[in-house]
Amino acid sequence: MAGAHLTRRSSHGVTLLGDDRRPGGVTFGFTERTGGVSEGPYASLNLGDRCGDDAACVSENRRRALAAIGAEDMQGRLVNPLQVHGHHVVVIADSSDEAVAQAQKEAHEGADAIVCVATDVPVLLCYADCVPVILVAPEGFAVVHSGWRGTIERISARALQVLCDLTGAAPAQVSAYVGPRVGGEDYEVSQELLDRFVGEFGPNVSLPGTRLDLGVAVVQTLTDKGVLPEEIAVCDVSTVQTTERFFSYRASGGECGRHGALAFRPRKNRQEV
Repeated sequence: MAGAHLTRRSSHGVTLLGDDRRPGGVTFGFTERTGGVSEGPYASLNLGDRCGDDAACVSENRRRALAAIGAEDMQGRLVNPLQVHGHHVVVIADSSDEAVAQAQKEAHEGADAIVCVATDVPVLLCYADCVPVILVAPEGFAVVHSGWRGTIERISARALQVLCDLTGAAPAQVSAYVGPRVGGEDYEVSQELLDRFVGEFGPNVSLPGTRLDLGVAVVQTLTDKGVLPEEIAVCDVSTVQTTERFFSYRASGGECGRHGALAFRPRKNRQEV
């Protein structure tokens, strides 16, 4: 199959949306909510550790999700930021324990994008309606959390630039993946906010009834920076309408778990999934 694409697969009981080409040697996936041990509004594969779920359940869920991408023994090296709807980008430049510990500390202080050019360092960002973005270049990847604030500040373009600077890749060499998110038909905003987005990205982001399509804005941001359209894969599934597969903050009234975007580039001599 030519170009970036997302296919659904299961590994270790976890369902993922990923690209079986494994571009750049990166294994990644957008998780679905099934296959974990959490209960109630967090059932079952909740990967978020700041939404009220039992910490032991979250730890086991993360172990399973990491196993699904071939990183089960890397949980202590996982970089998972405190997401603050900003535009800070954390860089993981090498695989040393010191570099990983520093990245974990910086991410814990607040970040919405991680760029990793090291091997054997898994990265996880969590979502429940916001736009998940994974960028893959030769020798590195980025995982991005793009809510409306991050989208209008073009955090995906910031992460793309950092990734290209560190790897020497051109944007045309990058594959981009936009994961499950609140669909435009389900995202009604104020007229003022919609007007801001139309002013920034044009009329295609606008749907009837002051509804906003963040995915369109993210894709435009990436193509404007030189990512090829055929190397952008978009999951056009609204989390609000598919709560049996994904968590949705809007659909649940605010109490829910978090699905995730996970990425990992193993050393070449590691056994692959």
